[in-house]
Amino acid sequence: MGMQEIISLCGILLGLFLLIKLVMKGVNIFIVAILCSAIVAVTGHLNLYTTFKVEYMNGFVGFLKANFFIFLTGTLMGKMMEITNGAKAIAKMIVKFLGKDKALISIPLACGILAYGGVSVFVVSFAVFPIALEVFKQADLPRNYIPAALTFGCSTFAMVAPGAPQIHNAVPAQILGTTIMAGAINGFLSCLVMLILGSIILYRMVASEKKKGAHFVAKPTDKFHDDVKLPSGIVALIPIIISIFLINGKIGGKAIAPIEVGVFVGALLTYLLLNKYQNNSEIISHIGEACKTTVMSICSTCAVVAFGTVVQATPAFPIIANSMVNIPGPAIAGAALGTTVIAGVCGSASGGLGIAVPLLSPAFMAKGITAAALHRTMAISSAALDSLPHNGYIVTVTNGLCNETHKDAYMPVFWLTVVTPFIGTIVAVILFTLFPNLP
Repeated sequence: MGMQEIISLCGILLGLFLLIKLVMKGVNIFIVAILCSAIVAVTGHLNLYTTFKVEYMNGFVGFLKANFFIFLTGTLMGKMMEITNGAKAIAKMIVKFLGKDKALISIPLACGILAYGGVSVFVVSFAVFPIALEVFKQADLPRNYIPAALTFGCSTFAMVAPGAPQIHNAVPAQILGTTIMAGAINGFLSCLVMLILGSIILYRMVASEKKKGAHFVAKPTDKFHDDVKLPSGIVALIPIIISIFLINGKIGGKAIAPIEVGVFVGALLTYLLLNKYQNNSEIISHIGEACKTTVMSICSTCAVVAFGTVVQATPAFPIIANSMVNIPGPAIAGAALGTTVIAGVCGSASGGLGIAVPLLSPAFMAKGITAAALHRTMAISSAALDSLPHNGYIVTVTNGLCNETHKDAYMPVFWLTVVTPFIGTIVAVILFTLFPNLP
């Protein structure tokens, strides 16, 4: 490695460090991404103006073009589930069905079903939180475990499972030419391990706290009397079921509908079937809010992906990529590790995939790994280190929604959304190494 590559590598590491540090301090992601990209460009001896006009904007616009309508329809689906109280109805139905003895696990299961149906994890968390609050109070469970229960259900097994109409399936599918059911058998088994293992960890952590004398202690802002009329949970599930069927069902070997179309149909059906539970005079306003949320959400991810595009243009990147490709052990382990690290640096599973899949997949496919195996392994591995403390979703749910501090609530979140998906990733690597050609 020459001096130029060493300086470039140091610049990349400095850029990554600042990206994490500044995002954790709450600095605007657009400012952070541009600043860190400039550091990477300068240390990589790249022309600063050309880098931003070409590499940075190509990465930014490329991700926007490929994924805007997936973000938009997913946000619309979530908004319809929110304003009609459909998400709350589904969550409440699941909690009631499982009963008080399984109250703790009912929360992540309710979140998981909604997330697998394509509803935004932010919307799911906000919809299920009031129900989780009620469940934890009635079962006298320590309140600081609510963020763990919500984030476990939203951002692990359901988010990356085969067939889930989430961006974490869409990005690899578009780049690799696969379907969102790619690596189905091994993928479902890995996600099942995550679900079972995470549930056991959650139960044991809460039981341990209860033995120490922990109880439910309400916050001054908690409200327990929600008299809003809810629709039937079964009826609210219909749009989700139809959406999943349209996206994953096949006619003549082709999907019945693309992801965007299937999720949009689900959003439209939610509005029509649950129409009487919302105010029609405000529907245009709600759609406008969904559009604004979409633009901010996807552009934040685009900024991170664009930073990755700048990194790719540096002289040190081929060395980094080559080291990942040549990690000792199963070839697919390098893809998993590379994706996990990149997602952790970005603080975003979708942003990490947007960088990792186009950068790493060509080298790993050249080593004989199938596109389906690569798709599922990278999707699952993106769900581990993305949930570090600086992750926007983790911060929003822990501090904003649940009104808990990282000191009191993050450790359970770490075990369920970092350690558990990491073990699920190991399972996926083993399964795809032993059985690479399963459907």
